[in-house]
Amino acid sequence: MINIPIMLCIMKYKRIMLKLSGETFSKEGKGQGINQDRLHAVAGKVKKIHDTHVQIVIVVGGGNFWRYRDQQGSGIERTTSDYMGMLATILNGVALQAALESLQVDTRVLSAIQVPQVAEPFIRRRALRHLEKGRVIICAGGTGNPFFTTDSAAALRASELNCDVLIKATNVDGIYDKDPNKHEDAGLLSKLTYKEAIEKHLNIMDQSAFSLCQDQKLPIRVVNVEDTDAIMKAIRGEDAGTVVDGGG
Repeated sequence: MINIPIMLCIMKYKRIMLKLSGETFSKEGKGQGINQDRLHAVAGKVKKIHDTHVQIVIVVGGGNFWRYRDQQGSGIERTTSDYMGMLATILNGVALQAALESLQVDTRVLSAIQVPQVAEPFIRRRALRHLEKGRVIICAGGTGNPFFTTDSAAALRASELNCDVLIKATNVDGIYDKDPNKHEDAGLLSKLTYKEAIEKHLNIMDQSAFSLCQDQKLPIRVVNVEDTDAIMKAIRGEDAGTVVDGGG
């Protein structure tokens, strides 16, 4: 008889996509570079999930180093700027790998851009094999194409790797009806349909990411990255943050 870990049995989702923004790794209020305390705090949260035997795929952003919308006055064209952002995600991916492996979590960085000295190329079958062996997968380099955000990369990789849910960890508690950083009366929305998220142009994720998740019937959970309990509740299927799905 196969001995199934008890913690695995209570998890609603067995394979998750965890989307982390670049700002997750930077000092609060600064938004630039990598802060060691923040990096290792994130690694600790990932390890806690990994210890439940849930399979983890992570897509990292690069906004703590480079973001097109913040650099439009630089004179660098959009395509080049987007490639620079992809390279920034590789920096974050390799840093997170080092932090996780310092906690004895076996990890692989898979990049959409060829950088064989520091990361494997993203190959779907290889990625699935890593997951089956219990390794945490960090997907860097975005989709490998300009004009697509790392939100779209998360939706794409989650679909390719048969993830059960896309968990977007942000700096707020979920999706609000208006920006909670600007409006004190902003209300948290506990549940939305894909259609509502798209029609309301909610900026928590880009429209193409919402559309791909809708096409693949991939549920989205938006939670606060600082709240490990919220992430674990989302994985267990409990109330936490905001759920975006087909409704019904």
